[in-house]
Amino acid sequence: MKKKNKIVVTGGTGRFAQSLKKIKNNYNFIYPSKKTLNITKPSSVLKFLKKTKPNAVLHLAGLSRPMKKHENNISNSINLNIIGTANLVSVCSKLNIKIIYFSTSYVYPGNKGNYKEKDPLLPWNNYAWSKLGGECSVQMYNNSLILRICMTEKPFVHKKAFANVKLNFIFHEDIAKILIKLLNKKGVINVGGKSQTVYKFAKRFDSKIKKVYAKKVLGPKFPLNPSMNIRKLKKILK
Repeated sequence: MKKKNKIVVTGGTGRFAQSLKKIKNNYNFIYPSKKTLNITKPSSVLKFLKKTKPNAVLHLAGLSRPMKKHENNISNSINLNIIGTANLVSVCSKLNIKIIYFSTSYVYPGNKGNYKEKDPLLPWNNYAWSKLGGECSVQMYNNSLILRICMTEKPFVHKKAFANVKLNFIFHEDIAKILIKLLNKKGVINVGGKSQTVYKFAKRFDSKIKKVYAKKVLGPKFPLNPSMNIRKLKKILK
């Protein structure tokens, strides 16, 4: 994609966007403020996208952590993650603008692991349901890309890590590098690193990290293996 091609990024003040801004690339990323581009107001979305005429919208904005926010205030979760995403898709479809949506590996059931992109989905908490709600609108629009991502900050922010939960953790900065190679794709792609326990991942970067067990902390219903099959990603990155 040539430099003149523009990508509008929602959620430009978020953690991942800060990593993306550090990556050298040939894209013209535009990071509007929440006031300039309010995803909960279709008129704001339409006005901004008509003015900037981007080739794509990279949708990072939304409500994420702490997870309790999605349990304690579901209306806010719905407005930002589901309705906000639907507003973007609706406007993008009218203007024929591609949308690239950051979803999560937590949309998978989490009981067997190695989930492929076409496997059945069953979110295990309200956050994951809100992200899947956003996915539903994106899936209706052919000019789109859904990235189901498993990422975390660097350095690993916790002093303890789950020794019995298997994920595909990868750092924000590494996802940013990968993203540049995926922007011209469509459909659904699992994006993450090697499938391993959270403890094993964190231990590589912090030898003092301590083990903790998920079900003792989060209850018996917590899914222990929402790890993804990333074969499709590896094939693209070859």
